[in-house]
Amino acid sequence: MDKTTTDAGNPVSSDEHSLTAGPGGPNLLQDVYLVEKLAHFVRERIPDRVYHVKGFGGFGTFEVTHDVTGFTKAAFLNAVGKRTPLLARISLVAGEEGYPDTDRDVRGFALKFYTEEGNYDLVGNNTPVFFVRDPMKFPDFIHSQERRPETGLRDNNMQWDFWTLSPESAHQVTYLMGDRGTPRTLRHMNGYGSDTYMWQNAGGERFWVKYHWKTEQGVENLSDAEAKAMRGADPDFHRRDLHDAIARGEHPAWRLEVQLMPYADAPGYRFNPFDVTKVWPHADYPLIPVGRFVLDRNPTDFFAEVTQAAFDVANFVPGIGPSPDRMVLGRMFAYADSARYRNGANYMELPVNRPLAEVHNYHKDGPMRHGLHSGPVYAPNSYGGPQADPRYPDASWSFEGGEIVRAAYEAHRDDDDFIQARMLYRDVLDAPARDRLAGNIAGHLGDGVERFIQQRAIDGYWSRVDADLGRDVARRLGLAVPAMAG
Repeated sequence: MDKTTTDAGNPVSSDEHSLTAGPGGPNLLQDVYLVEKLAHFVRERIPDRVYHVKGFGGFGTFEVTHDVTGFTKAAFLNAVGKRTPLLARISLVAGEEGYPDTDRDVRGFALKFYTEEGNYDLVGNNTPVFFVRDPMKFPDFIHSQERRPETGLRDNNMQWDFWTLSPESAHQVTYLMGDRGTPRTLRHMNGYGSDTYMWQNAGGERFWVKYHWKTEQGVENLSDAEAKAMRGADPDFHRRDLHDAIARGEHPAWRLEVQLMPYADAPGYRFNPFDVTKVWPHADYPLIPVGRFVLDRNPTDFFAEVTQAAFDVANFVPGIGPSPDRMVLGRMFAYADSARYRNGANYMELPVNRPLAEVHNYHKDGPMRHGLHSGPVYAPNSYGGPQADPRYPDASWSFEGGEIVRAAYEAHRDDDDFIQARMLYRDVLDAPARDRLAGNIAGHLGDGVERFIQQRAIDGYWSRVDADLGRDVARRLGLAVPAMAG
C-alpha cells in the first residue's frame, strides 16, 4: 500500500488527526500537512469555461480508412491504416456544471489529435450549423442563453428575444427545437466541424472542407417528455452512459466523412460557403469517407484530463488551415485566450494538452512553468536556437480587396436566413417530426416568454420558415394566426 505524503513527497503520520497541543488542545500551525491540505483544498477550482462548461471525455484512436492525399498533405492523414491518438470532449453548450445532461441544448463535439506534426484541434457541435455568423454577436448570443444578472435564473425570454432579432439563427434553432436537441446518449449523435476550413495537398492545390462525424451506433433521440423526466432520474445520464459504455468494452465509434469544395467554386456559389448558418447540399458536394475513431479509454483523473483539456481552433497542422469563415477567425483568438485565463500561460505543458511532437520556441517563464530552457530565449540569436522554416507557410487565400469595412458578407444568389430552415422542415422532417417540432417550439416559447416576443417569433421568424409551421405554433400558443405565405 502506498504511504500518504506531502506534495514534496515527505511521509505523513496521520490522515485523520491534526497536530494539536495535547489531546484537547488547539491545532498547531506547524502541522505542515494540514496547512498544505487546506490551502490546496480552497484552490481546487479553476475558472469555468464561459460556455461548454459541463463536459464528458474519452481517449481513443483515429484510423485513416481511405486515401485523401490528393486533397491534403496533413501527415496524420497520409496513409490508409495510419493511427493517431486523440481525446474527445463532448459537452453541453449553455448548461453549467451540475446541469441536467438531457436538457434541450446543442452539444459541443471537440477532438484533439496528437499528431507527429503537433496537435490538431477540431472543435464543433452535434449540428452542422450555428446560431450566428459573425463573432461580434457571439458573446451576445452566449449571454442570452445564460442566467439573468438580476435574478441568477435562466430565462427563455432572453433567448427568444435574441433569436427573433437575429434571423440568421433560424436554421440552428430549427435543429435545436427538433429531435436533435435531445439526443438519447452522446454515443447516438453525430458530430460536425460546422465551420468551413481549408485543405491543401502536396502540390499546393487548395480545397474548402466541412467535417462530418457519423455515429456508428445510429442516431437516436429522446422525446421532449423523456428528456425532462431524465432530469430528475439522473442529471448526469449522458456522462454516466459514455463512461460505462467504454468501461464495459462497448467502445463508441464515429466515421469521418468530408465535403470538399474546389477552391475556385466559392466566389460564384449560390450562397456564401463560409456562412456557418448554412449547410452545403450533399447533391452539390457529396460526402467523401476519410476514417473513423474509437473511444476505448476513460479518463484516469477527470479534472486533469477533461476539465483542464484545452481545445484551440488555431491549432492546425501543415495541410489544414482556416477559411474566410468569420466565426473561425474570431474563435482562433478566443479559444486559446480562454485556456490561458483558466489554466495559465503554460496550459500547453499540462499532460492532456501537451503535444507528442517536440516543442521549440522562445516562450519563457510564467506561472507553473516546468519546461526547461537551456539555450537562447530570443530570436534572432547567434547561439543555435530554433529557426522558423519557410517550407511551412501559413494557409492563405486570395480575395478581392477594397476598403476595410464593417459589413455583412457579400451577397450570393441564394443567401437567405430562412431557406435552409425551410428545407429542413419541409424536405427532411417527416410529419410526426414536424408535429414534435411545433410542440417543442410552443412549449419553449410558452415558458416565460413575453407575449410581444411570442408574436414576433410567429410573424417574423417561424412563419418565414414555413407558413404552416407558423400557424401551428400560433394556434398552440393562442396567438393571432398569420395569413402570410411561407
